[in-house]
Amino acid sequence: MELTTIFLIAVGLSMDAFAVSISSGLCMDRLRWRSALRIALFFGGFQALMPVIGYFAGLTIRSLIASFDHWIAFGLLLFVGARMIYESLFKDGDEGKMNTEDLPTLVMLSIATSIDALAVGLSLSLLKVDIIAAASLIGVVTFSLSFAGVLLGRRTGRALGKRVEVLGGVILMGIGLKILLSHLA
Repeated sequence: MELTTIFLIAVGLSMDAFAVSISSGLCMDRLRWRSALRIALFFGGFQALMPVIGYFAGLTIRSLIASFDHWIAFGLLLFVGARMIYESLFKDGDEGKMNTEDLPTLVMLSIATSIDALAVGLSLSLLKVDIIAAASLIGVVTFSLSFAGVLLGRRTGRALGKRVEVLGGVILMGIGLKILLSHLA
C-alpha cells in the first residue's frame, strides 16, 4: 500500500478526533497549551494503538479469507466512512459540554474516536501492510490534527466540526473503493 494511501487513511481516521478537539477548544475559557497537548497525546496514542490491535486480530484469520479480503477491506472502510457521515449529520448531543480536563472523560473520548481504527487495522492486516509504519503515521497525523483542532476550536464556531467528520467519512469510503478497484483490476 502506498504511503499516500496510508496518509489519507490517517487523515480520514483523525477527523473524529479533530472534531472533538475543536469542541474541546470551544469549551475552554482560555487557551491552555498543556490541555491541548494532553488531548492530542491521548487521541494520537489511542489512534495509533487501535490499528495495531485490529491488525493482530486480523492476522489470525487472514489465511481463511485471503481470496475475498479486498471485499472485506472495502466493506469495513465503507461502513466506517458511512457511519462517520451519518453520525456527524444526525447524532444529537451537545459536544460543547464535555470536560476533557477530566481523565475518565478524555480516555472515553479517545476510545470513542479511535474505535474505527480497529476495523482499519483489520483491513491493513488483510492487505499485508507494515503496521508499525502505518500506526505511527496514523498516530502522528491524529496528534497533529488534534492539537490544531483545540487551537482552532478556540478561534472558530461549532459549524466546522461536523464538516470535517463528513470529509473524513468521504475519504475513508474513497480509499475503500480504491482498494476494491485495484484488486479487481
